[in-house]
Amino acid sequence: ASIASMDMGLLLRDDVFVDFFNTFLNLPVFGQTPIYISGVGRWYLWPELPSHLDPSPAALLAWLEKHRLPHFCKSSLCLHLVLCQKLLGFIRSGEAAELLNWQSADQWLLERCISGSHGMRHFRAFVQGTAGEELIDFWLITERLLDLDESDGSQRDLFLSLVHRLRATHLREGSSVITLCTTIVGSLPKTKHIQSISTRREILSKMQEQALFMIQSYWLPKFFMHCKMGMEEEESCQPLLQEYQERLSQASWQEPPGLSEPFPTMHIKRGQGVSGLYCSPTAKAEIWALVKEGRDTQGVKMATFQVKPERQPGPAGSTEELCLDKDALGLILQPSEHPANTAFGGKQGVTFPGRPQSSAEQDLESLCKEKIFSDMLPSASLAQLPSLEKPVKTLDFLPWALSAEACAGRPFRDFLQCQNRSMETHLLDLWHDLEEFLPVVLDSSRENSFFLRHLIGEKICKTYLEEDSFEKLPLETRTLVSLWNHLIRGEFSPWIFRAQKEICKLLCCLYEEFLADDDRTFLQFMAPGRDVPMPKVPGRAAGRWEHFHLSQRMNQSLKLSQALHGTRSLEGISSKHWQLLAARDLQKGGSIQAEMKLLL
Repeated sequence: ASIASMDMGLLLRDDVFVDFFNTFLNLPVFGQTPIYISGVGRWYLWPELPSHLDPSPAALLAWLEKHRLPHFCKSSLCLHLVLCQKLLGFIRSGEAAELLNWQSADQWLLERCISGSHGMRHFRAFVQGTAGEELIDFWLITERLLDLDESDGSQRDLFLSLVHRLRATHLREGSSVITLCTTIVGSLPKTKHIQSISTRREILSKMQEQALFMIQSYWLPKFFMHCKMGMEEEESCQPLLQEYQERLSQASWQEPPGLSEPFPTMHIKRGQGVSGLYCSPTAKAEIWALVKEGRDTQGVKMATFQVKPERQPGPAGSTEELCLDKDALGLILQPSEHPANTAFGGKQGVTFPGRPQSSAEQDLESLCKEKIFSDMLPSASLAQLPSLEKPVKTLDFLPWALSAEACAGRPFRDFLQCQNRSMETHLLDLWHDLEEFLPVVLDSSRENSFFLRHLIGEKICKTYLEEDSFEKLPLETRTLVSLWNHLIRGEFSPWIFRAQKEICKLLCCLYEEFLADDDRTFLQFMAPGRDVPMPKVPGRAAGRWEHFHLSQRMNQSLKLSQALHGTRSLEGISSKHWQLLAARDLQKGGSIQAEMKLLL
């Protein structure tokens, strides 16, 4: 709420905010997806505005404040920003210096390690599988819950959903949270019978404070030691460590004077040779054509669709099977190290082992193949990029967009509600609940996986699949019955993919209306009173290399956002984390640009 009430110009002076906001802005659910380079004060728009227009930074900020910031404030990225700011506040405090005997150089290095969306992903990957993971998850859920007004009918369903999630996981006997906070809340049965809303909020708030203090005072120092040891083994981190040693050797280190200079004048990069047309659906279709055709024209290994707690990758060059596991739970599969994976990965096959397949199972196998998209690998040269001859329909990239919508504060859902599309809103909610169920049921190593898969499965059945609801949902009866039979027991079912595909077909035209509305609103701010055509026939505005770069930027944003949102399992700590730390500069594009730098 405090972020939503701030002036956009002031927010953009905080490099940490800019990093999280850039990650949010580049999620592929939106029409316009800009990126801000704070070090030079420059905005890059995509799609670009026609070159004859002279866009105003003030108009852009007004548009962002009204049509992007409210959604950002409802996203998991914003929750991680708030947590990151609280961790940074502790790191910079005299309390931390006294409690942990940190010098200014230690504080500087830890800030570098944890700042931004990638820094928080690294921190969460470090505590994965520990009590620290549960404490962070509890803090994030409680932060969202305490910001809701349960007396507001539009917020009540989300409020109750979060309460049920807390009770099923972090507020049960034996959890790390209850063990830590017993002096605050007493025994769990007593907390269940608290009637006063103010008392309940006060107890949760105190528990959240206790969890945060444990994260700050115990897990942050452990993360700091982990970072120092990991950086020592990574060659690209040596300049960073050298500066750290120089700061350590100077007790009263003073920041270089250049850092206190005035902020650069904000400006927008002008479109170069762009025609008088503006249409984000056309631009999206061109990018997705590159992704889709690149995937369809390259060969890679087959994947076996199995439930496994951990991936066991084969060495580079091996022909060992790659199992669909927690790294594949986002829409975009982690790239294999196999050299056959050339430009854009390729088709990802899925097989159901063990017995002959019926025609229905073969149909479901095809759906799974469509569900899993490959990453585009950096080995791609421009000559390998496919042509863009085949037209691409919105339905082809809608799952990509809907997966991003879950991480973006649900802007498409808000659009449907404004259009009084209650059934379509209900269908979209089902799509997202199914998407949330997948990583929980397929990755048994997740914290509270058993409790969550039953909680979410029962919620889906009661909310959407009760017998009297079958006639209300315009999905095939066989799909609904099959979902019920598996989800009521907390089991995985490939019918999830069938249901999601049926929902996409029903929502496709409305998503096109959403993009068109987003374009119109953007042009009203950026070109008021000017007639900028919005074509229905695709036209070429950018080269293939630019499409490749843009698709990668959105891809990296989606992967990072999914990892923090929980719909994609966190990667284990690897050399890539240290390379990203060395490449990351919050004033030069931050987390997304660091990923791009390594990739390209």
